[in-house]
Amino acid sequence: MTDARSSRSGRRAVLGGGTGALGGALARALTEDGYEVRVIGRSGPDARWDDPDGILRLVDGADLVIGLAGKSVNARYTDANRDEILRSRVDTTRALNEAIARAERPPAVWMNASTATLYRYALDRAQTEQDTVFDTGFSPDVGRAWEAELFRGDLPGTRRIALRTTIVLGEGPVGDLLFRLARLGVGGPQHDGWWFPHNRYRGIGPHPTEPRQQGVRSHGRQRFSWIHIDDFVGAVRFLRDHPEIDGPVNLAAPRAVENRELMAALRRTVGMPFGLPAWRFMLEPAMWVLRTESELILKSRWVAPGVLTDAGYTFGHPELEEALRDIRARR
Repeated sequence: MTDARSSRSGRRAVLGGGTGALGGALARALTEDGYEVRVIGRSGPDARWDDPDGILRLVDGADLVIGLAGKSVNARYTDANRDEILRSRVDTTRALNEAIARAERPPAVWMNASTATLYRYALDRAQTEQDTVFDTGFSPDVGRAWEAELFRGDLPGTRRIALRTTIVLGEGPVGDLLFRLARLGVGGPQHDGWWFPHNRYRGIGPHPTEPRQQGVRSHGRQRFSWIHIDDFVGAVRFLRDHPEIDGPVNLAAPRAVENRELMAALRRTVGMPFGLPAWRFMLEPAMWVLRTESELILKSRWVAPGVLTDAGYTFGHPELEEALRDIRARR
């Protein structure tokens, strides 16, 4: 079942959903490493998600598979978007799982995107892979269902890793939004608080959970966990080359910062001397206009890279302000 074109060129890497910012960065890096990179997407270019035999042809004999597919969470959680956010992750991960199970020569490593928003809302300490008290409601339910498909069944020839990824700084809508807020002078701290009840964060999937209570008064001290796009790529390379690592891995810089620290660093980076603070009653109408959700900036995500640190990974961009300046210089 091996793809003849790839067999002539040596190692093959398959990216499931490799057309976005992260996929593009990984494709360039893996090409530099000598891989022939193939991409599965809704319309190809090398296989489509609705073509299981085409997926099998790519996966069988591949050295590395990385699943990245999923509708962006930078969207309003309407019923249609909620369903698509879940379906786009679970169905594509299931397709990779089934192809690897059918492969005569399964890949040695399958890494699949996941989310660090699984972890509980934390103001007291960082969460590592050893922490199993997860949050509840829509986003964590999506993460649980996503990882369940990754680890479903017995794939004895393939090492599986869940990439519990935090906000990736470098390329993409979240970084653009943060820089825009700072440049416009509204880059002060964001304060959580009361807002009208709604059900957009209700649970979803096979085992829906009740969402946690909203409106924690964190006073701009909610934690922001992040990773530079270069370290995202570097961590993937590191995990590929360390066969002793499997299971969940947090992709986060070593030091999460408070929201107020984040916004101050952004202001210094763009040269804006002031930034107006925003309370939730101000943020919610703005999020409605922007067609996104306030939880992206109000939830306290305090995540630490326990597995990577213990295994000896060295971060190229461990400090937030340096990372922001590097990103801005590239633009």
